[in-house]
Amino acid sequence: MAIEESCLEPLRLTSMAPPAHYILNIQHFSLLTKQNVERYESNEFEAAGYKWKLVIHPNGDKSKNVGEFLSAYVAMADSNSLPPGWEVYATCRIFLLDQNNDNYIILEGIRFHRLRTEWGFDKFISLKEFGDSKNGYLVGDNCVFGAEVFVSKETSKGKTESLSMVKDAVSYKHALKIDLSKLDTSETLFIFNVGSRKW
Repeated sequence: MAIEESCLEPLRLTSMAPPAHYILNIQHFSLLTKQNVERYESNEFEAAGYKWKLVIHPNGDKSKNVGEFLSAYVAMADSNSLPPGWEVYATCRIFLLDQNNDNYIILEGIRFHRLRTEWGFDKFISLKEFGDSKNGYLVGDNCVFGAEVFVSKETSKGKTESLSMVKDAVSYKHALKIDLSKLDTSETLFIFNVGSRKW
Protein backbone atom coordinates (compact mmCIF):
# COMPACT_ATOMS: atom_id res chain seq x y z
CA MET A 1 0.00 0.00 0.00
CA ALA A 2 1.37 3.51 -1.01
CA ILE A 3 0.94 6.83 0.75
CA GLU A 4 1.48 9.91 -1.38
CA GLU A 5 2.25 13.44 -0.27
CA SER A 6 -0.66 15.09 1.46
CA CYS A 7 -2.26 18.29 0.33
CA LEU A 8 0.31 21.00 0.99
CA GLU A 9 -2.28 23.51 2.19
CA PRO A 10 -5.44 21.63 3.13
CA LEU A 11 -8.71 23.48 3.41
CA ARG A 12 -9.50 23.94 7.12
CA LEU A 13 -13.13 24.44 8.06
CA THR A 14 -15.26 24.58 11.20
CA SER A 15 -18.67 22.93 11.46
CA MET A 16 -21.34 22.37 14.08
CA ALA A 17 -22.57 19.28 12.22
CA PRO A 18 -21.01 15.91 13.07
CA PRO A 19 -19.44 13.80 10.32
CA ALA A 20 -22.00 12.02 8.15
CA HIS A 21 -20.15 8.74 7.66
CA TYR A 22 -18.00 7.80 10.64
CA ILE A 23 -17.17 8.83 14.20
CA LEU A 24 -14.20 7.43 16.13
CA ASN A 25 -14.26 8.11 19.88
CA ILE A 26 -10.89 7.40 21.50
CA GLN A 27 -10.83 7.08 25.28
CA HIS A 28 -7.50 7.13 27.14
CA PHE A 29 -5.68 8.49 24.09
CA SER A 30 -2.38 8.73 26.02
CA LEU A 31 -2.22 4.92 26.19
CA LEU A 32 -1.67 4.85 22.42
CA THR A 33 1.55 6.80 22.83
CA LYS A 34 2.62 5.00 26.02
CA GLN A 35 2.23 1.64 24.27
CA ASN A 36 4.08 2.92 21.18
CA VAL A 37 1.11 2.48 18.84
CA GLU A 38 2.45 4.12 15.69
CA ARG A 39 -0.68 3.60 13.59
CA TYR A 40 -4.29 2.97 14.55
CA GLU A 41 -6.79 1.84 11.88
CA SER A 42 -10.49 2.18 12.64
CA ASN A 43 -13.10 -0.40 11.77
CA GLU A 44 -14.39 -0.26 8.20
CA PHE A 45 -17.18 2.12 7.28
CA GLU A 46 -19.10 2.49 4.05
CA ALA A 47 -19.48 5.70 2.07
CA ALA A 48 -20.34 6.31 -1.59
CA GLY A 49 -20.41 2.58 -2.32
CA TYR A 50 -16.88 1.89 -1.06
CA LYS A 51 -15.37 0.71 2.20
CA TRP A 52 -12.95 2.96 4.08
CA LYS A 53 -10.92 3.22 7.28
CA LEU A 54 -9.80 6.18 9.33
CA VAL A 55 -6.08 5.99 10.13
CA ILE A 56 -4.50 7.91 13.02
CA HIS A 57 -0.78 8.21 13.81
CA PRO A 58 -0.80 9.47 17.44
CA ASN A 59 2.81 10.70 17.29
CA GLY A 60 2.93 11.57 13.60
CA ASP A 61 3.61 9.36 10.61
CA LYS A 62 7.21 8.21 11.13
CA SER A 63 7.73 7.70 7.39
CA LYS A 64 6.94 11.40 6.84
CA ASN A 65 9.19 12.65 9.66
CA VAL A 66 6.46 14.77 11.26
CA GLY A 67 6.99 13.89 14.92
CA GLU A 68 5.59 17.17 16.25
CA PHE A 69 2.21 16.52 14.61
CA LEU A 70 -0.64 14.05 14.74
CA SER A 71 -1.19 12.51 11.27
CA ALA A 72 -4.62 11.48 9.99
CA TYR A 73 -5.61 9.65 6.79
CA VAL A 74 -8.56 8.02 5.08
CA ALA A 75 -7.77 4.67 3.44
CA MET A 76 -9.69 2.45 1.05
CA ALA A 77 -10.35 -0.77 2.95
CA ASP A 78 -10.63 -3.24 0.07
CA SER A 79 -9.02 -1.81 -3.06
CA ASN A 80 -7.86 -5.27 -4.26
CA SER A 81 -11.43 -6.20 -5.19
CA LEU A 82 -11.73 -3.26 -7.61
CA PRO A 83 -11.15 -3.74 -11.37
CA PRO A 84 -7.72 -3.03 -12.93
CA GLY A 85 -7.07 0.59 -13.80
CA TRP A 86 -9.72 2.02 -11.47
CA GLU A 87 -9.62 5.56 -10.14
CA VAL A 88 -11.94 7.21 -7.64
CA TYR A 89 -12.05 10.98 -7.32
CA ALA A 90 -13.34 11.75 -3.87
CA THR A 91 -13.58 14.64 -1.49
CA CYS A 92 -12.65 13.44 1.96
CA ARG A 93 -13.03 15.32 5.20
CA ILE A 94 -11.34 14.38 8.45
CA PHE A 95 -12.95 15.80 11.59
CA LEU A 96 -11.70 16.53 15.10
CA LEU A 97 -14.19 17.55 17.79
CA ASP A 98 -13.59 20.70 19.83
CA GLN A 99 -15.30 19.44 23.00
CA ASN A 100 -15.23 22.87 24.65
CA ASN A 101 -17.23 24.57 21.90
CA ASP A 102 -19.11 21.52 20.58
CA ASN A 103 -17.95 21.99 17.00
CA TYR A 104 -15.51 20.26 14.66
CA ILE A 105 -12.41 21.37 12.83
CA ILE A 106 -12.31 19.77 9.40
CA LEU A 107 -9.48 19.28 6.92
CA GLU A 108 -10.50 18.26 3.42
CA GLY A 109 -8.96 17.20 0.12
CA ILE A 110 -7.94 13.85 -1.46
CA ARG A 111 -8.11 11.62 -4.56
CA PHE A 112 -7.74 7.83 -4.65
CA HIS A 113 -6.53 5.43 -7.31
CA ARG A 114 -4.93 2.00 -7.42
CA LEU A 115 -1.48 3.30 -6.44
CA ARG A 116 -2.78 5.82 -3.90
CA THR A 117 -5.18 3.98 -1.61
CA GLU A 118 -4.43 6.07 1.46
CA TRP A 119 -4.18 9.82 1.61
CA GLY A 120 -4.65 12.51 4.16
CA PHE A 121 -2.75 14.95 6.28
CA ASP A 122 0.76 14.33 7.59
CA LYS A 123 0.42 17.47 9.72
CA PHE A 124 -3.24 17.22 10.69
CA ILE A 125 -2.71 19.10 13.97
CA SER A 126 0.34 19.90 16.06
CA LEU A 127 0.69 17.72 19.15
CA LYS A 128 1.05 20.87 21.25
CA GLU A 129 -2.27 22.30 20.02
CA PHE A 130 -3.96 18.90 20.24
CA GLY A 131 -2.75 18.19 23.79
CA ASP A 132 -3.73 21.56 25.30
CA SER A 133 -7.13 20.93 26.96
CA LYS A 134 -8.01 24.64 26.54
CA ASN A 135 -8.39 23.93 22.81
CA GLY A 136 -10.94 21.19 23.52
CA TYR A 137 -9.49 18.47 21.28
CA LEU A 138 -8.15 16.23 24.04
CA VAL A 139 -10.23 16.58 27.22
CA GLY A 140 -9.96 14.08 30.08
CA ASP A 141 -7.68 12.03 27.79
CA ASN A 142 -10.60 11.53 25.36
CA CYS A 143 -10.93 12.76 21.77
CA VAL A 144 -13.33 12.32 18.86
CA PHE A 145 -12.35 12.03 15.19
CA GLY A 146 -14.63 11.59 12.21
CA ALA A 147 -14.69 11.15 8.45
CA GLU A 148 -16.82 11.89 5.42
CA VAL A 149 -16.16 10.66 1.88
CA PHE A 150 -18.01 11.98 -1.18
CA VAL A 151 -17.18 10.40 -4.56
CA SER A 152 -17.43 12.86 -7.42
CA LYS A 153 -16.22 10.63 -10.25
CA GLU A 154 -15.24 7.04 -10.88
CA THR A 155 -13.21 5.89 -13.86
CA SER A 156 -11.79 2.63 -15.06
CA LYS A 157 -9.12 2.47 -17.76
CA GLY A 158 -10.37 -0.88 -19.01
CA LYS A 159 -7.78 -3.55 -19.70
CA THR A 160 -4.31 -3.03 -18.36
CA GLU A 161 -1.05 -4.87 -18.86
CA SER A 162 2.03 -5.16 -16.71
CA LEU A 163 5.42 -5.96 -18.23
CA SER A 164 8.29 -7.12 -16.05
CA MET A 165 11.65 -7.37 -17.82
CA VAL A 166 14.29 -9.86 -16.72
CA LYS A 167 17.54 -8.09 -15.93
CA ASP A 168 20.63 -9.67 -17.52
CA ALA A 169 18.57 -12.30 -19.36
CA VAL A 170 20.59 -14.96 -21.22
CA SER A 171 19.80 -15.35 -24.89
CA TYR A 172 20.22 -18.90 -26.23
CA LYS A 173 19.71 -20.53 -29.61
CA HIS A 174 19.57 -24.23 -30.24
CA ALA A 175 19.94 -25.65 -33.73
CA LEU A 176 18.54 -29.09 -34.44
CA LYS A 177 19.52 -31.13 -37.51
CA ILE A 178 17.07 -33.82 -38.44
CA ASP A 179 17.63 -36.47 -41.08
CA LEU A 180 14.02 -37.29 -41.94
CA SER A 181 15.03 -40.57 -43.62
CA LYS A 182 16.42 -41.84 -40.31
CA LEU A 183 13.68 -40.37 -38.07
CA ASP A 184 11.83 -42.87 -35.91
CA THR A 185 8.28 -41.47 -35.75
CA SER A 186 7.67 -43.11 -32.39
CA GLU A 187 10.37 -40.92 -30.82
CA THR A 188 9.88 -37.20 -31.54
CA LEU A 189 11.10 -35.76 -28.24
CA PHE A 190 14.31 -33.68 -28.34
CA ILE A 191 15.74 -32.44 -25.04
CA PHE A 192 18.32 -29.66 -24.74
CA ASN A 193 19.74 -27.60 -21.88
CA VAL A 194 19.56 -23.84 -21.42
CA GLY A 195 21.21 -22.60 -18.24
CA SER A 196 20.24 -25.00 -15.48
CA ARG A 197 16.98 -26.11 -17.07
CA LYS A 198 16.05 -28.78 -19.60
CA TRP A 199 13.75 -27.90 -22.51
